[in-house]
Amino acid sequence: MNDTTSEDGRKSASPLGVVVVEPFAVVRAGLVRTIDASPGLEALASVASADEAMVVVDRLRRGRSVILVAMGLAGEQDAYWLIRALRERFPGHVILGMGANADPNAISRALFTGADGFVDKNVEVEEFVAAIQASGGDEVVIVGPAAASVGTIAEGIERRRSPTFRLTRREREVLVVASEGLTAREIADRLGVRERTVTTHLARIYGKLGVGNRLAALRLAARSGLVSISQDE
Repeated sequence: MNDTTSEDGRKSASPLGVVVVEPFAVVRAGLVRTIDASPGLEALASVASADEAMVVVDRLRRGRSVILVAMGLAGEQDAYWLIRALRERFPGHVILGMGANADPNAISRALFTGADGFVDKNVEVEEFVAAIQASGGDEVVIVGPAAASVGTIAEGIERRRSPTFRLTRREREVLVVASEGLTAREIADRLGVRERTVTTHLARIYGKLGVGNRLAALRLAARSGLVSISQDE
């Protein structure tokens, strides 16, 4: 993230960039105005569909940003499709689901599809903004009425505890190739992505599996039948 210099010569962090993905034009415009009016936040783009979102995020030329995904996206490329696609292709960004009175099971599904949190549109403006700011700081946020359903959401999480379910398709691909003993650069060459993308995927894999290194991740995945590793590793 770039720094800017204030009038007194001190450097301050650039605003946290936010991309709004919301199918309803009036709601979309209101979200953009709210974000731009909030200190430390900047609306980078607003789009109405998953296709548009993928194009816009691909063109971002800045550090980590927050992608607000409305759960109301419909069709084959719905909100879950978009969350999964964003997580696999742009693992460095934060994905925050948003909706009104969403079902706890839908929230748990969004989280395990790749979302970093969820915020309800019914909350006060200040709380909504605070949720975005918190998500940009590596916090998993669940804000709104859904926060009272943490138990139900946790049950949904528990049903998705196997490595095969927890990892996205791209993360599983990275882990399978990593089981061959390749370096991050070699994995990147094999999958046709950047080395930094591979290291980001590996970090997320370690976090999801609750391990600290590649060998531990591979051993856990091997016990679930996801990969095969030799006995001397």
